[in-house]
Amino acid sequence: MPMENEKIVEILAGYADGPRWVRGAIEGLSEEQLDLKLADDSWSIRQLVHHITDCDYLWKEFLLRAAGEPEREFSLEWYWYLPQDDWVKRWSYAEREVATSLELFGANRQHTLELLKQVPALWEKCLLIPTRQGGQERVSVGEVVEMQAGHVLGHVADIRKIREAKGV
Repeated sequence: MPMENEKIVEILAGYADGPRWVRGAIEGLSEEQLDLKLADDSWSIRQLVHHITDCDYLWKEFLLRAAGEPEREFSLEWYWYLPQDDWVKRWSYAEREVATSLELFGANRQHTLELLKQVPALWEKCLLIPTRQGGQERVSVGEVVEMQAGHVLGHVADIRKIREAKGV
């Protein structure tokens, strides 16, 4: 069932605001403060920023493939195969500066928004995602955009919790 236009506008506005929310959440932090964590076994603010960017980048492939090959299978099994903590280490999140990730995140979001504006039918295009039970779930581009908008909000809240707990 197609979404209401009002709902789409709301989701796209939230999606567009993602880079601003992340930048606002880390505003004023020093390089050292970006490494603050809630606990020793949790992710730092720096790691969260890289994770947000890379997840956004990974799901961008979904949109591009849906435009070219709707109703085909889309799998990130290679990514889901390992725990997220392993990717944080393999992709050196703790050692990298956040500036490039922030630029990529903003550019990727803008690129996606332009694509959706130029190809509005893309919103309803779907791909099939394999489930752990051996089936497939039909997922639309709109659902992925909404998921990614929420993903950012969740991690921005995590960053704010760290800042509050550490008094910065």
